[in-house]
Amino acid sequence: MPSARRDVSFLSAVPAKNGVLHGLIAAVPQGNWSALDEREQAYFRSPVEHGTLTCNLDRPPVVQIYQANPDYVDPVVSRKPILLSYLDVVIQGYLRVFGQEGVESFFATTQGWDTPVRDDRAAPVYARAQSLSRAETALVDRHLAQVSAVVEPAG
Repeated sequence: MPSARRDVSFLSAVPAKNGVLHGLIAAVPQGNWSALDEREQAYFRSPVEHGTLTCNLDRPPVVQIYQANPDYVDPVVSRKPILLSYLDVVIQGYLRVFGQEGVESFFATTQGWDTPVRDDRAAPVYARAQSLSRAETALVDRHLAQVSAVVEPAG
């Protein structure tokens, strides 16, 4: 999603009737939500309803989700690119946790592939960039081609 607060687009969960979001529940260290809110400042935090949550725990925990803050989403702003280093991390995580099926689901249910993808792999801009194996890199590239994403060189 393009943001008036960032030079790049970012991913966000969007409510969808009968939609499924594969994700992980992570503990917030020391329950310090304010620190996480500060890091995720382009997002707003909202509770996930217990009736909509499926997890493999005996008792569903209290879960929050970060979504794009509508105050900062600016569809009029020119299409800001998605960083490939950011997308690589997301797909690497989906692959490791949910397997090929999870990666395929991510690409099939994610909108906005008309947004350009900036290839910053050689000099990652994303602060939490990770190294990918050749197979992981090929997987990301293949799926980007399948959704007809435009990958542009870093500038």
